[in-house]
Amino acid sequence: MIHPHKSIVILGLTTLVVTSVWVDRLSASTPGDQVKTTIDRVMETLKDPRLRGDVNKNKRREKLRQAILPRFDFADMAKRALGSQWNRYPDKQREFVSAFAQLLEESYADQIEAAKGDKVAYVNERTEPGIAEVDTKVISSDGEETPILYKLHPVGSDWKVYDVVIANISLVNNYRSQFSRILSHSSFDDLIKMIKEKGTEKNS
Repeated sequence: MIHPHKSIVILGLTTLVVTSVWVDRLSASTPGDQVKTTIDRVMETLKDPRLRGDVNKNKRREKLRQAILPRFDFADMAKRALGSQWNRYPDKQREFVSAFAQLLEESYADQIEAAKGDKVAYVNERTEPGIAEVDTKVISSDGEETPILYKLHPVGSDWKVYDVVIANISLVNNYRSQFSRILSHSSFDDLIKMIKEKGTEKNS
């Protein structure tokens, strides 16, 4: 028979071990580490000679999506992009997130490709409870630098991107302004249709 005091000690130790494992899983790989893993895959895809050129755009974009998808919290980004409008359309949220995710993937890929990066410099990493920022610079072969800031929050044991600031322009804020203007004179269904068309257009 286990003494009551021993049971409390065992329970306490078990809780400590479980908590420690969870914390270790989250802290063992820092936000910067996780962003670097994703960017390494992105840069590897962009440098692959078999995927270069317009003729290989669809294959290249699919590889980029495979790298981007696990790191980006598209549902949260969609919610932030709609701002106060998000709660007005609960029955359309899933469809909006799906359309917006495709558009955002293509927009990010466009920006990364436009930077024509030869390498990426990791400038700074800031982590606070529930939030992190990773400063990077995409450096082209002629030395031109494009600053890209990744904003992340913890989701389970991972750090997920909820906004990307490219050359001081927030993707989420930029889309929030556009969506607000559209919704001032169009329906939410019209907005979703426009987003789908834009995403398809970028992928063509």
